[in-house]
Amino acid sequence: MEVYEHAGVRLSRFGPLGPYGNNAYLVTDTASGAAVLVDMPADMEPVLEALREVHLERVLVTHHHFDHWQSYEVVKAATGAPVYVHQAEVNVPAERVDGRLADGAEVRAGAAVIRVIHTPGHTPGSMCLLVGPWLISGDTLFPGGPGRTQTPEDLRQAIRSITGRLYVLPDETLVLPGHGDPTTIGRSREEYAVFASRPHPADLCGDVLWLSS
Repeated sequence: MEVYEHAGVRLSRFGPLGPYGNNAYLVTDTASGAAVLVDMPADMEPVLEALREVHLERVLVTHHHFDHWQSYEVVKAATGAPVYVHQAEVNVPAERVDGRLADGAEVRAGAAVIRVIHTPGHTPGSMCLLVGPWLISGDTLFPGGPGRTQTPEDLRQAIRSITGRLYVLPDETLVLPGHGDPTTIGRSREEYAVFASRPHPADLCGDVLWLSS
């Protein structure tokens, strides 16, 4: 677990968790103990232990892919906290969703303010979450490139989301992805500039890396 603190807010990163090496994040107001959990991958034992020390008010899930939901039943049974996704997300069973969030919505837990940024491409309702100097990027943006896409149009949409919605953030913003280690907006923007300087086939999609694709 890695812990970051800023202005009375603690962000804890748990991972890699489960067979797909997911990360889960716990955002906590240190004064009140109010907290929000982001994503519910497999093997959540360390997260469940941490949840005993806070008051979990909500769970936000960055997108519909099953590896971000594998501990849904366990978390629900342990906390009863309502679960939210972006309003454009698809393929989520209705009975698992307690609410849907619009782009720009703010989710609060005490002093912690989490702003929703809609970043379609990896999935239609993929969302990133801005918490002060930290960006929880789900599978939208990883160190070195975007999340996997299924079609060339999905990749183009993901790039528009990243360049138009995320690269406007300050260089020092810490990017905390759904899998793997953190990066920064500044570093990612520099890597993308290399990608953008080269021609690419019209059918490019899948696993794309800014420096080598």
